[in-house]
Amino acid sequence: MGCVRLNPMTQKTPAELRAEAEAALKGPGQRRIKLLAELEAIDAELRPLIREARRMEVSIRRITDLTAVAPNTVRAWARSEAE
Repeated sequence: MGCVRLNPMTQKTPAELRAEAEAALKGPGQRRIKLLAELEAIDAELRPLIREARRMEVSIRRITDLTAVAPNTVRAWARSEAE
């Protein structure tokens, strides 16, 4: 292997710099993981509601305005009931 080179600006090893970068990612990463799990739960709640709204002829545009669910997703969720 070779000798470990220190960053001349910080006097830290590459391993220390990597560890700091990983530590910086940890908090925001954990928050994002938590939000994605919450979003999955909300999507599961919305799916049958969107299917019913489409069955009642609520427009895709109106559904997207009310839910921020993408139009293609609305179409796919509405179709999944028929399959």
